[in-house]
Amino acid sequence: MAVIAVVDYDMGNLHSVCKGLEKAGATPKITDSPKDLDKADAVVLPGVGAFDPAVQHLRARGFEKPIKEAIASGKPFLGICLGLQILFESSAEGTESGLGIIKGTVRRFRPEPGIAIPHMGWNQLQLTQPKSHLWEYLPSQPWVYFVHSYYVEPQDSQVCAATITHGHQTITAAIARDNLVAVQFHPEKSSNIGLQILSNFVSQVWTTVAA
Repeated sequence: MAVIAVVDYDMGNLHSVCKGLEKAGATPKITDSPKDLDKADAVVLPGVGAFDPAVQHLRARGFEKPIKEAIASGKPFLGICLGLQILFESSAEGTESGLGIIKGTVRRFRPEPGIAIPHMGWNQLQLTQPKSHLWEYLPSQPWVYFVHSYYVEPQDSQVCAATITHGHQTITAAIARDNLVAVQFHPEKSSNIGLQILSNFVSQVWTTVAA
């Protein structure tokens, strides 16, 4: 069984994420110890809440360097929701610097007539990296579940793996670069589609472990 470290920094929907990973055939281990990231086969960084407290908690617990080292080593890494946003350099939501693993920033949805902020509920992905392992066995425009007021804007558009449209705004909903994938939506709340996405990530972990 692949052991996946689920980072506990007081900002994540940990148990729902772990249930999804277990259903996908992995052994998730919730940890607040940076040392566990080196021992694990893969790392998941979930997140619910605000940008500044998230990066403050990560740094206070000593996770910044181990997260960067895990990604640099080629270990499979999955960020979820806020766990995607804090990979970027900065956010309009706060003043703290992000981890800067992905160049770019986090922006807030622009108000416009007829749309709700936060963007909450089901929306349909437009896959911009359709051959990414994250999307295997999915329909061409899968429905997934979102809860967010902010979205990432990568400097390099090539890292964008999927977009969604909310009102007249089309934004990045997922990124993928080498061993790093991260999504704005919640796969653990996205029914069978979300479970398949988590299964695809777990399959990538097994492939990496076996290599």
